[in-house]
Amino acid sequence: MAVQTVEKRVGRDLTQGNILKTLLVFAFPLILTNLVQQLYSTVDLIIIGRFSGSIGTVGVSTGGELSDFMTPFAMAFSTAGQVYIAQLAGAKDDIRIKEAAGTLLTLLMLLSFIFMGGSILFYKPLLHLLNCPAEAFQQASSYMIITALGFPFIYGYNAVCALLRGMGESKRPLLFVSIAAVLNIFFDLLFVVVFKMEAAGTAIATVISQMGSFFASFFFLYKKREQFGFQLKLSYFKIYPGPLRIMMRLGIPQFIRSMSVHFSMLWVKANINSFGLVASATYSVGNKLEKNLNVFVNGIDGAAGAMIGQNIGAKKHDRVVHTMWTTLGCALCCAGIVAALFWIVPKPLFRLFTTDEAVIEYGVTYLQIMSLACIFAAMAGTFKSIATGAGAAGLCFMIGILDGICRIGACLIFVAIFHSGATDYFWGGVACHVIPGLMCMVYFLSGKWRTKKLLSET
Repeated sequence: MAVQTVEKRVGRDLTQGNILKTLLVFAFPLILTNLVQQLYSTVDLIIIGRFSGSIGTVGVSTGGELSDFMTPFAMAFSTAGQVYIAQLAGAKDDIRIKEAAGTLLTLLMLLSFIFMGGSILFYKPLLHLLNCPAEAFQQASSYMIITALGFPFIYGYNAVCALLRGMGESKRPLLFVSIAAVLNIFFDLLFVVVFKMEAAGTAIATVISQMGSFFASFFFLYKKREQFGFQLKLSYFKIYPGPLRIMMRLGIPQFIRSMSVHFSMLWVKANINSFGLVASATYSVGNKLEKNLNVFVNGIDGAAGAMIGQNIGAKKHDRVVHTMWTTLGCALCCAGIVAALFWIVPKPLFRLFTTDEAVIEYGVTYLQIMSLACIFAAMAGTFKSIATGAGAAGLCFMIGILDGICRIGACLIFVAIFHSGATDYFWGGVACHVIPGLMCMVYFLSGKWRTKKLLSET
């Protein structure tokens, strides 16, 4: 039975209107969403750094890295679902949207419980693999165990937001994550500052905030259930073979890419940890700053992926080309501003997180190096959006492998040549974007994406 057509659909049609205006209007809520999402994890690091020192900073950062390592499935399959739904929305195929929505929600919730159990069971060997400093091991353990309990809420939130973004709705996820940010800041102050619970308090605040964003997003999904054919019944949570095959074909390469990147970053983190507390704290703070300021580029690239998906679904190939060049210009502008901040005010940026002068001094070196990474990442991210939006599973698979290989390989080359300690690993983060970005640029310029079948046709 077809999903009932309603007068006002969720989201917006990204196949119409001025490209720059459409991109920016759609990207702006995504940017704010990513910024707020980074904000509440940043608040964790600021508060723990101020009230627990470098030990707390390293504990939360290391435990958080491992928690992040368990979430690529959520990101990979939600991105796959978003791309598929974007193409279906462009083709106005409401029946398949319903099947895709049910499959995505069910798949991600099942995976969340599997990874929650795995994280709780194997946290000790995982922390040892990261060379977690002995002083911070207890706090990292507490943080990792508690945040693992929030995996079902993270996965559920990502599933709902993937449905909405695929339909062209980017404003509601901003509201959901804003609820999470408010809850996180309040409970961070309560548990860490008032009750002195250190990393455990930060972890509890994080889980409560994740619950808030999930329940808010789920309520909206239920409110608009007619447009997705959603029903709050066990029979709705069903995995359909067709959508599952498509999501697997798209999601597995995305997952490999995410895991490759996360593994390589964990490998970098483990090696930097071996240089001591100052190097570890510098990387923890610097990496957080980089993620916060790169949300502008990531938001634009994410918007481009949804726009490309809808326009390919509508077979508007010239509009895809214009979208790509517009995205590249916007992304480079944002990256240039971030790079300038890294050079002009590195110490004030680091002082937001720590009072350790040794960490602040080393942070200047980190941010100056990462200013180049911002430019390369902006270019690579833009061209990767064509592979994502077109559903080019094979290319995404290759990119996924290369992302991690290039990071580790670049680090090893710098270590072998320069012998500059942890700084060599910073430079590896710059060079790792070059080859994957060039591959996607060649794919775009070749025009092969024009003749690719729609996902619903395969």
